[in-house]
Formats: sequence, C-alpha cells, structure tokens
Amino acid sequence: MNVAAEVEEEEEGGGSPAWMATFADLMSLLMCFFVLLLSFSEMDVQKYKQIAGSMKDAFGVQNEIKVKDIPKGTSVIAREFSPGKPQPTAVKTVTQFTTENKKQSLQVGNPTAPKVSGEDLDDEQTARLLEEKLRSLLNQTRADAEKLRQVLKKDIDEGKIDIESSGRTIVIRIRERGSFPSGSATLNPEFIPVMLDLRSALKNIEGKISIEGHTDNVPIAGARFASNWDLSASRALSVTHELVKRGELDEDRFMVVGLAATQPFKPNDSAQNRALNRRVEIIIRQGLDNATTSTLKELQKVEPDIMERLDLETITTTASG
Repeated sequence: MNVAAEVEEEEEGGGSPAWMATFADLMSLLMCFFVLLLSFSEMDVQKYKQIAGSMKDAFGVQNEIKVKDIPKGTSVIAREFSPGKPQPTAVKTVTQFTTENKKQSLQVGNPTAPKVSGEDLDDEQTARLLEEKLRSLLNQTRADAEKLRQVLKKDIDEGKIDIESSGRTIVIRIRERGSFPSGSATLNPEFIPVMLDLRSALKNIEGKISIEGHTDNVPIAGARFASNWDLSASRALSVTHELVKRGELDEDRFMVVGLAATQPFKPNDSAQNRALNRRVEIIIRQGLDNATTSTLKELQKVEPDIMERLDLETITTTASG
C-alpha cells in the first residue's frame, strides 16, 4: 500500500512546470507579431544608400589605387603627383591611398617638381588656365593701386601726386610742386607726411621699386648740380632715403635712376608741360613669378600667337622674371 502511494506521487510530480505553457504561447504570439511587421514593411533603397554612404565617410573608407596606375596629378606650372604612405600588407605589394583621384592636381606648387615640356602641353587647357592666373595677377595689381589711392587720396586731390597702373606695374608720380623747391633736391618739410603714408602703404605691396628722377630740357644754372642728370638722380635719391628710413622697407627692393630730360611726360613746349616733366616716379614692378614666366615661354613655343590671342602684351612687357 505504501509502495503504490509513493509510485503515484512520483508520477504526479513529473513533466514541465505549469507556467511553461503560458510562456510558449507568449513567444509564439511575439514571433507572429514581428513576422507581420516585417511583411508589412517596405525597403527604402535611396535612404539605405544615403546611410551607407554616411557610414563610409565616417569610418574613412577610401579608394585604393595600385602603384602601377598612372598618376593623375598635373598643374599649369609643373606635373607631379603626391603618393600616400605605403601600408604593410600580407603580400609583397605597395599601394597608395587617395580620395581625390579625379582632380587636375593632387599637389600644387611643389618647387622640386619637374617642369612641363613643350611636348607635354595641352595647348587649349594650358592656355586657359594660364590666362586665368594672369588675369588674377592683373586684378591683384589693380587692387594694390586702389589701396594706394585710398591711402594718398588727400594728396591726389591736392595735385601733389598721381597714381596709375598698367599690367603688373604701378606708377606713383610725385610732382615737383610741393615736393621740391625749384633747382633743389631737398624734400620740403610739408611733404614728409606724404612720404610717411607712402612708406606705410608700400610695406603691404609686393614688387621691385624703381625710384626715377626726371627734369625738363632747360639746362640747370647753379654751382650745386652740374647738370640735369645730377639733379634728377639727387631727387630720386632723396625720395629713396626717406622711404627706407627706419628700416621699415627692405633696401634690396629699391633701385635709384636719374633720367634727366630723356623721358618727358609731356612735350617740353610750354611752361606748364615742363612743370609736369619735373617729377620723381616711384615705379612698382610686380612682374611674373619664375614658374609662370617659364610656362608662358614653353606655351609660346607650341602656340606662337598665344600672347596676341590672350591679349596679354601688357603683362609680359612689365614682367621682371
């Protein structure tokens, strides 16, 4: 009797717990719910591509270019390309990485890069890029001339100086009236503030500076100066000394020239014109850099009429190399 009761109790205690049935039903319902959600959903391919592209940029995925590929780095002045750092790999191969493999130049302005030869030039493309660069240089010269006009506006309005620009050259013309006494090479004290303003403005303008003295064709009478050559050179030297005073401007930029009456601004046929011819000119020659000049010469070998076609005569005549 006792043995049968124990066997019956063991049989009643076997199998899964009662809560397992409820849990299984709940899991089945959840699975059906998510299957229905998936069947009702739609895939937005465009949005997926956008997300994939954003992740690629965020994690730095780049194009891998084998070393044997042709470099794609060229410029107007030189042809070069900038390789990436070699990355060690399991096999013995060397690769470079870049994300700008379609640009015209991967690296511009490398002074050690080889120059483009006439045979390598693409006439139309090179001429167009060269023209854009030269136009940019011309605009820079015009901007520098306008800057000088703003600084010296008062003196221009009073007729003491004139400012002109042509090509890559700026001419500051100092008239004798107000700057020098007649037959003298000593600057008037009233004109010193003008020179101070000019000195300050020239600090921010690039280019070689030629100080050129001019006179009229009337022979000078006096013991101090032997001739108009002496007077013109002395006046140019006085202006130069005032500009380089205090060491604010580099003396290597300057050249002093006395031209006497050899280059009149107006014909020496009246007192008014002779007064205009007695002057000192500060000529700023910005010219072209060596690389641009070299490319321009190479292009002229291939296309001799390039200067006429681009209308760039004013640039080459003022180029200082």
